[in-house]
Amino acid sequence: MVPPHTSPHLGSHMSPLLLLATCLAGVCSLPPAEEPRAPERLLLRSLGLSAAPRPPGGPGTRTRTRPRRVPAALWRMFRAAEQHTQPRDGEPCTVSEYGVRGNIIRYVQDQGSLVSGVSSSSSSSIGGGPARLEKQLFFNMSVLQPVELLSLARLELRLHWRPVRAADFLQGSGAVGASLYKVIRATLRGADRHANRRLLLAQSVQLQFEPSSITVDLTALAESWRSPGRNYGLMVELLPLRAAPEESLDLPEVRAQLVAVSLDPQQCRSRQRRSAVHLPVTPSNVCKARRLYMDFRDVGWQDWIIAPQGYMANYCHGECPFPLSESLNGTNHAILQTLVHSLDPRATPQPCCVPVRLSPISMLYYDNNDNVVLRHYQDMVVDECGCR
Repeated sequence: MVPPHTSPHLGSHMSPLLLLATCLAGVCSLPPAEEPRAPERLLLRSLGLSAAPRPPGGPGTRTRTRPRRVPAALWRMFRAAEQHTQPRDGEPCTVSEYGVRGNIIRYVQDQGSLVSGVSSSSSSSIGGGPARLEKQLFFNMSVLQPVELLSLARLELRLHWRPVRAADFLQGSGAVGASLYKVIRATLRGADRHANRRLLLAQSVQLQFEPSSITVDLTALAESWRSPGRNYGLMVELLPLRAAPEESLDLPEVRAQLVAVSLDPQQCRSRQRRSAVHLPVTPSNVCKARRLYMDFRDVGWQDWIIAPQGYMANYCHGECPFPLSESLNGTNHAILQTLVHSLDPRATPQPCCVPVRLSPISMLYYDNNDNVVLRHYQDMVVDECGCR
């Protein structure tokens, strides 16, 4: 349902995405200098993006690589957010899964590379002689906007084993020593790499059927990485602890990601539980909420927005006649304005029909670095309208 016109004050009461939805539906008009994509650019800037991301394999890219897989934990958090479940104390902007404040969860992928040694992707094995695996880890923390407050940065290491013999699992004969180092400065060619490292963690990891996991809290370190010239990454070193000469056991493949939870204070308000809103379908000229579905395919965003593919944004439209009834949620000022308007319609306009109760949505998307991001946005769905 698209009305013939709307209030000139519409944009001042709407979030960027809600404004974009209404303008694309023909509900509002923009000055010629801002047409046609100003609302889209406004939303992208609020996402911390200079342009719409192009995940691998999407239109306009030269690669057919599939986009990064969404971690199962992030899917669970997205579904919980869609149901608008809150902590028992009702505190807004809290990520209950990690027990910290935040409204943005990023799974930042590792951009490092294998430095030396062999892994399970190689045919070499421990049984053939001494083996060592060194892998550089690098996480780009510039993906966080300056306004964001970092609440948590948790490194998740997964060691994927591929034993030559299944009996190795039962005998428990395979184990490696895992060491994690902070790289404190760039290493020149030919220099001693160990001189530029500081040990953060050392532990043994036993061979298992399932991938072995190591988690490390790196919040303070990741915060320092946000300063220019401070991020030299990490180094993971794996060494075999027990391996008989006749045993043949590959070193594991190392996969890493950094879970970063941050808080955008400008987007933090009470996220009230929203029940289903059943809007009237009968035509009326009185101010009320009208149905409006925002389909991300209409703006070509389906390739980088993972979920949802659209949502019921709704909008406000209608007149605020005199006398204002209680159902129109008018303020005292609006009531007086309608009275003055009824006496002199040319000198004083009617109050505007605007949103008075809105609720949030959550978006799961890829950023320009192919990281998976879960972000909660306030004031995205119009639940109730009133005269102001």
